[in-house]
Amino acid sequence: MALFLSTYTNKVDKKGRVSVPAPFRSALSSQEFQGIIVFKSSKYDALEGFGMDRMMDMSERLDTFDMFSNEQDDLASLIFGEARQLPFDGDGRIILPSDLAEFCGITDQAAFVGLGKKFQVWAPSLLEDRLQSARRDVKDKGLTLPSQKG
Repeated sequence: MALFLSTYTNKVDKKGRVSVPAPFRSALSSQEFQGIIVFKSSKYDALEGFGMDRMMDMSERLDTFDMFSNEQDDLASLIFGEARQLPFDGDGRIILPSDLAEFCGITDQAAFVGLGKKFQVWAPSLLEDRLQSARRDVKDKGLTLPSQKG
């Protein structure tokens, strides 16, 4: 399973092409679909990003809801209905659709933020505010990782 680490800010060209960080591409290299899958975040002005393996996992987890329930339909609509498969070109770039770039305020740069098994794509100016907020919440709430199951 892919593991995404660190933060990379890359230039977006006039055609909407942006290079996916090499470590992210490497983490996805064993997957059948050579690209990334993104959809609009339901919490932030950012994109949620995954490899196909993680999308398959989320699909299976949706099966825990009653089929045709409002909860299942709502989550499936936002995750799968809005998901975009963005294949890598020969240079490791993707074309960021204009509606997704507009949603998260990306213009000439995109920041890819590794979050373990997923990543997010942000406008760099908005990312800094988000990181400060996360740092404040971790400190104020004394957040830490739960003990490993064992």
